[in-house]
This record gives sequence, structure tokens and C-alpha cells, in this order.
Amino acid sequence: MKLFGTDGVRGEANVVLTAELAYQLGRAAAYVLKRDGLPDKEPAMVIGKDTRISGDMLEASLIAGICSTGINVYQAGVIPTPAVAVLTRMLNCMAGVVISASHNPYQDNGIKFFSPLGTKLPDELEQAIEEVIANGLADIPSPSGAGIGRVIPYAEAADKYAHFIQSKVDGDFAGIRVVADCANGAASHIAPKLLRSLGADVVAISCNPDGININDGCGSTHLEQLQQAVVKEEADLGIAYDGDADRLLAVDEHGNVVDGDKLLLIFGSYLDQQGLLKENTVVVTVMSNLGLKVALKDKGIRTLETAVGDRYVIEGMRESGAVLGGEQSGHIVFGLDNTTGDGILSSVKLLQILKQSKHSLSVLAGEMEQYPQILINVPVKQKQGWESKEEIKASIMHAEAELGDTGRVLVRASGTENLLRVMVEGKNQSQIERLANAIADVVKVVMNTP
Repeated sequence: MKLFGTDGVRGEANVVLTAELAYQLGRAAAYVLKRDGLPDKEPAMVIGKDTRISGDMLEASLIAGICSTGINVYQAGVIPTPAVAVLTRMLNCMAGVVISASHNPYQDNGIKFFSPLGTKLPDELEQAIEEVIANGLADIPSPSGAGIGRVIPYAEAADKYAHFIQSKVDGDFAGIRVVADCANGAASHIAPKLLRSLGADVVAISCNPDGININDGCGSTHLEQLQQAVVKEEADLGIAYDGDADRLLAVDEHGNVVDGDKLLLIFGSYLDQQGLLKENTVVVTVMSNLGLKVALKDKGIRTLETAVGDRYVIEGMRESGAVLGGEQSGHIVFGLDNTTGDGILSSVKLLQILKQSKHSLSVLAGEMEQYPQILINVPVKQKQGWESKEEIKASIMHAEAELGDTGRVLVRASGTENLLRVMVEGKNQSQIERLANAIADVVKVVMNTP
């Protein structure tokens, strides 16, 4: 039974991700992580969630499962995913857990665990949790009386995280006008207040979560509202988080999108100038734009390429000794500061660079020539096994032959949804659109045919 994807267990709430499954995950994870985890950690877990309507239901079940094994729970409430990683380390807990489906619509939800070090669980621990559930939760102790786990309300969680972010800032943001789009998600009650405390003039939008408006036409997956607001408010820049605030995208003063690749160039250049870019390397993914690699190379900075997914970026950073990595989607990992992608941390780093450099965001982002890139998400009934389909392989080979050395093709399965992602990159916009659509049409027919 495979439950964990690339980013925890995810699915439609109360349909795939049910209260029963949440209870089982809580009970199994508490047992496995206590048994196989670090022995010097407190027998407790930090739990946080985003603003989805299903969060309360899943939290109650998850907590019940954890406490039934005798493990305590620090209840942090609505808080960004990276904050749980921070608090897990801060409280010396055996694990952290987040209830969120990140950038997905409100109907979905997810459960993902952090190790005591604030990193995502290794595959072997996730597999062990799955095996315990598959065995019907057998042999898990059920203490009674004073041995039952307690719920510890942790009302200061948001302030602790905000203080952590503030400690990573050198100076203030006085004189910077920023529009902050919080996606009606976990950043809503933290990011605007934090940025204002650092001196920024903040226009906050999409900061009124109601349980069903998370990521709805806003945030890092829908930048149109932010682009318009930046121009209207005559702001220096706009920043957009996703639902759980582990990613950041930006908009320059003219309303142009600054994606994760351009942010990586800005951050990499800054760290290099400060003498902090260890191994002289930035970790990127196979989806990163060719323009990023060219721009970094021109600055004498190496790139290390990994599979798509922030967990693979982090693995690449750990193995290479690099301290910066990220994805085009806005997951940026500052290895000197946190153990996972952190949108709010990324935003304060960006504002600090703007303040210190005295350059506009458009000038900083303009150092990278972005190659045209088309990404088509193709809904499929079954995403496994596409690599063996001769028709799909032939369409990819045809596109690669036509592009030659001037572009590339990448087809991959989504780690969280029933989608195949078709990406074509090259110098000619009309050519890559034609080739991407041709591959997508083949995928659609082949993978949706009984």
C-alpha cells in the first residue's frame, strides 16, 4: 500500500484523506518515529496546519492517533510549513507534522512529517509507517491513565517563528513599498505584520482566509491580481506565497513576474558576493530554465541538477555541501538558515538585497535571459508506466530531433496529482508551443485510453 508521495500523503479531504486515515497515520507515525528516531528527543510532536476547512477535522484525528501512543502534541495552529520545521528543532521534539496541501485547491489536503532535524522523512521511515498501517496497526502499545499523550496548546508558535525570521535580517526595510499576497493561507496572519515590523510599507492582499478561498485566484499560482496591485499601488515589488507559505514568487515594479529561477540567480549572486556561497554551487532541478544555468555560469557559479521536488533539492544540497537550492516554482532553500523551503524567509532575504543593492527588482532579475518554456499539465487516469509507451517516446524523440542543441524536452509524472507534465524549452516560442502541444495530445490519448 503506497500512501506517501513526494510531499507526504495527499488527496481530497474526507474522500481520499479521511479522518480514519489521519488517525492511522498519527498512530503509526508516532510509534515508528519513537521506535526508530533519535533517542535524545522529547517524546512529543509539533503539529501545524494551513487554513483549509478540512484542517480541523484532520488535526483532531491526527492528534488522537498520536496521543493514543503516549506521545504529546504541541498544537501550533495555523502556521507556515517551514515554521513547523523550525519549531520541531526549537522544542527538541521527535518529529513535526503539517496538515496542508500547499498550492492545491481547498478540497485537497495533505499530511507530511518532519524529522527531529526539521527535514522531510527519509523514504525508509515513510515506508515503515506504511507497513505498520498495512499490518492493521498491530503491536502498537496503547497506554492508559497518566500514560496517554497530552495536547499542549502552543499559542506562541507564530511569534517564535517570526522572531526566528527577524534574526535572519540585517537592517530594516524602511523606504520599500511591497504588495504581499498571502494566498488566504498560512502566511496571512504572520507575513504582513512581520514585514511592517521591519519597516516596510505593506499593502496586504488575499489575507482573509475563510476555509475555502485558499489559493483561489491568488497566491503564487495565480499572480494576475498581484501584478495589477503592484502597478496600481506604485509599489517597489510584489511577493506571493502559496497556501502553506513554503514557496515565494515575486513581481517587479513594472508588474512582470520574477519566478524561482530568477530569484535563485539573485540570491546566488548575493551569497557569492558575500563570500557565503559554499562550494560555489547552486542546486537546481531539471525544470530550471536554461537561462538560469547560463547566467550563473557567466558569474562563475556552478549548478548541480536534481529531480523535481524540494526534497531532492535538499538531498543535493546535503550531498554537495551547497547552501542554496530551489525550484522554478518558488521553493527556495537557504541551507544556512533553514532546513526546508521557506517563502517568508525568502521574501525578507529579497527585500534585504533590494535595500542593500539600491537596485530595482527589474534590474536584478534582468541579469537572466529567460528561454521560452512551455509547460502543459495533462490530466491522466493512470500516470505510472508512461515511459514504456512507444507512441509517447516517439513524439518526444521527434521533438528533440527538431530542437537539436537549441532546446530540450522533459516529460514527467506529477508527484502529487494524476498529471503528466510536458515541458518544452527553446529559443523559438511558436516552435516549442507546437511541439509541446503535439506531445501533450499524444499523452492525452495514450494515457486515457482503456
